[in-house]
Amino acid sequence: MGLSTTHLIIFLIIIVVIFGTKKLRNIGADLGGAVKGFKDGMRDGNEKPAEAAPAPVQQVAGSAPAAKETIDVEAKNKV
Repeated sequence: MGLSTTHLIIFLIIIVVIFGTKKLRNIGADLGGAVKGFKDGMRDGNEKPAEAAPAPVQQVAGSAPAAKETIDVEAKNKV
C-alpha cells in the first residue's frame, strides 16, 4: 500500500502541470526564506544582548537666558 517510485513521479508531474514550474520555484524560495528567518530568530533569541542597553545620557544644565532664546519649530509653524 506504500507509494512506489512510479506513483511519486506521476504525482510530481501532475503537480508541475497544475502549478507550473515558476510558481513552484517561488513557493520553494518563500519556504526556504521562512525557514532561514525562523532559524535566525531562534539563534538571536538565545543570545544575551551585550550592547542592547545604551549608556545613560548626561544632560548639561544650561543657563536661563539660553533657554529663553530657544524656539520650538512646531509651535512657530502652528501660530
